[in-house]
Amino acid sequence: MLTPVEDGPAIVVCSTCRFSKDARENQEGRRGGALLADALVAARDADPRYAGVAIQQMPCLFACTEHCAVHLRAPNKVGYVLGRFAPDADAAVAILDYAAHYVASDHGRVPFAQWPQGVKGHFIVRVPPAGQVVEG
Repeated sequence: MLTPVEDGPAIVVCSTCRFSKDARENQEGRRGGALLADALVAARDADPRYAGVAIQQMPCLFACTEHCAVHLRAPNKVGYVLGRFAPDADAAVAILDYAAHYVASDHGRVPFAQWPQGVKGHFIVRVPPAGQVVEG
């Protein structure tokens, strides 16, 4: 059931996420999560600022009402689940821009002033790292 992956900074993409709030797939029959994963890989590969962030896929993050969901995580940092993205290049760049700030942070907390506009309003939940909780 579990597949080992590198234990570093990663964006885990729900590969089976809906295309949008109202549609499971696009006109070509592709899921939004798969399209977003493709867009994230393309954007990451096109810009060396994102080289340290792995793009990993798994079916269903159980955020089904929040189409095109991703989980941003890194060892010993607070993780975040974000969703409600369009599965396109603009969303991929916004997610990766946020991920770059996240990777550079000490504990995963990125000051609001550094948040790209494209991630504002997309946060669903934050997840404490194993064996830790977030202080007030």
